Amino acid sequence: MLNKSFPLDAKSISRLATRGLPLEILKSQIDESIDVFIEISKAQGINIIKRQGYFFFDTKYIKMKDAEFCIVDIETNGSKIDKHQIIELAAVKVKDGKITDRFDSLVFVKEINPIISELTGIKVEDTVDAPELKTVLMEFKLFLGDAVFVAHDVKFDYVFISASMQKVGLESLLNRPLCSLALAERTIVSYRYGLAYLNDMFALNPNPTHHRAMSDVLTTYGLFNLSLKNCNESLNNIEDLIKFSKKAPRLKRPKFDPLYIEESLKESTL
Repeated sequence: MLNKSFPLDAKSISRLATRGLPLEILKSQIDESIDVFIEISKAQGINIIKRQGYFFFDTKYIKMKDAEFCIVDIETNGSKIDKHQIIELAAVKVKDGKITDRFDSLVFVKEINPIISELTGIKVEDTVDAPELKTVLMEFKLFLGDAVFVAHDVKFDYVFISASMQKVGLESLLNRPLCSLALAERTIVSYRYGLAYLNDMFALNPNPTHHRAMSDVLTTYGLFNLSLKNCNESLNNIEDLIKFSKKAPRLKRPKFDPLYIEESLKESTL
C-alpha cells in the first residue's frame, strides 16, 4: 500500500519485508544516495536498515512486545478525495496491548452533507473552531511517527489520509499498514466483520458511538487485542503479523447469524 511516489517496485518492497534487498537492486531504483533515500523514507514513517549486507524494513526485526501500533479512524464528508475531506481524525498508540497515547480532533470544514451529519452527528457548526486540515494532519503525522498504521478496512483510511497529506503539501505516508478486519477474519469466528456487529457480538467497547472517530478507534483497539489473543500462530515480529493478516486462511463463518437467533429466541419467550 506504499504510495506511487515510492521509487521501489512491488517485488523489492516485498523483499524489504522478508529476505532482504541487495544493495545493487536498491541503487538501481533510486535517484538519490542510499543515505538520503533512507532519511526520506524515515521522515515518511518507515525505517530501512542494513543487516548482513541486505536492506530490510526494521519491522522485520521488531518483536511483537516491542512493537508500536497506531490505531486510526477518520470521518469524512464524502468518499472521494478530490471532492471531499476529513472532518474528524482520531488515533491511539498501543504497545504491548496497552494504550500509551491518544490523538483526537475535529477538522474545520465549510460543508457537510446532511446524510453525513445524520450518520456521524457532526455538523458544520461543530467544526467552526476546529483546526484547518493541514494543521491536523501535521500534528497527526508527528503523533503517528513510524508506528504501524492499523485501521478497520485499512485501505480507505490509509489512502485517504495519505492523499490528504499530499493535497495540502505534505509528504505522503510510508508507514507499514495493518488491517484489523483482515486480521479478525483469520482469528475470530463471526457472521459479519463490521465494527458495529463485532462490538455487539464481543462487547469490545462498552460505550460505543458508531461513526465517531475515537469511539470506532476504541472498538478497533478491543478487536485488535482480541485478535492477538486468539492468534495461535508463532509471530516473531511485526512483518510476521502483517503476513499472517494477509496470507493465513480465513476462518469459516457461521451459516446463520447467532445474534439474530439469540434475539429471536428472546422474542419467542416474551
